[in-house]
Amino acid sequence: MTANLIDPVEAQLAAYNAHDVDAFMACYNTDCVVDDGDGTRLLTGHAEMRPRYVALFASSPNLYCEIVSRVCIGDYVIDEESITGRVPDLRRAVVIYHIDKSSGLISHVRFLRESG
Repeated sequence: MTANLIDPVEAQLAAYNAHDVDAFMACYNTDCVVDDGDGTRLLTGHAEMRPRYVALFASSPNLYCEIVSRVCIGDYVIDEESITGRVPDLRRAVVIYHIDKSSGLISHVRFLRESG
């Protein structure tokens, strides 16, 4: 995987940690799909993502995510994340990002979560 395919994942992480919803949304295709680990659709597109992340950033002023490990294969970036300061609580997740080669943006996200 070339560095430019990792760029939107790195940029969305920086925007997430800065609580900058505009910069965060700029990393995703407008029709991006977000699923949970079972493949259940959680969000579709900017229209559903934006209000969810606006609310998350507002309710979690100490929100911060660190990458524990990263694997890149083909058009995918797989991050193990350690999350602090999230309301509601979420401490650990594995996130699989698919990068759309034509747009250079994230087109699909799958979250595997561990709460506690």
